[in-house]
Amino acid sequence: MPTTGNYFHLHLVSDSTGETLITVARAVAAQYANVTPVEHVYPLVRSQKQLDRVLSEIEEAPGIVLFTLLEKDLVGRLEAKCREINVPSLSIIGPVMQLFQAYLGAPTTGRVGAQHTLNAEYFKRIDALNYTMMHDDGQHVEGLEEADVILVGVSRTSKTPTSIYLANRGIRAANVPLVPGIPIPHQLETLKKPLVVSLHATPERLIQVRQNRLLSMGDRDNDTYIDRQAVADEVAFARRLCAKFNWPQLDVTRRSIEETAAAVLKLFTDRQRARLAE
Repeated sequence: MPTTGNYFHLHLVSDSTGETLITVARAVAAQYANVTPVEHVYPLVRSQKQLDRVLSEIEEAPGIVLFTLLEKDLVGRLEAKCREINVPSLSIIGPVMQLFQAYLGAPTTGRVGAQHTLNAEYFKRIDALNYTMMHDDGQHVEGLEEADVILVGVSRTSKTPTSIYLANRGIRAANVPLVPGIPIPHQLETLKKPLVVSLHATPERLIQVRQNRLLSMGDRDNDTYIDRQAVADEVAFARRLCAKFNWPQLDVTRRSIEETAAAVLKLFTDRQRARLAE
């Protein structure tokens, strides 16, 4: 295998932002636990001069080359150079575009970055992000009825990052902390439109995350925040509220933000379908 030690070079060449390439490449690289990719990301490669720099860096650090280029001349030069220096290259969207073209019987438009156009879907995501930032951590509870999804949970159950991830998918997401001894906002008890989802984690996981949080803040005196019994009581309190209001629960102990958001989206989609069927 053409690697040095336990790493290899991974060149990601795109004529747009490179998000598609990065997502695909990291999804595959994650399956190889014993070797780490050194990523070289080249976004917005749209001219021969820009490609020259890319080709020079690939030659200096040979490795796998993945690309999403639409301009045929650029693709031809990149593939020719890879063959010349004997490194593998692959177009990530090429085979998919060929499949679409064969099925639809129509050529592509060849528009670079077409998925990033300022259309209605784009402005929906911007609106969702604005809403989510305004309704983070229990702020502006008077506007909760306008949400699509409301995440509740005790401290350090990933409510904020999950909300932001959902907002990037166009979901207006608010989040409200659950704290023993503090009444929940009365708006949560009378909601009609939003889906309320409760995020949970084991006390052990919460303590671990909270300890890291306190260390990063230089706070070593907040014993209650990481006390085993106090944290267990918080978890029990949150579960009692879920049972009372019949909120669906998600255990995020071993879930990434992306996996949690995907599970929330499934609950949201299922609920939308059920309402349409009524």
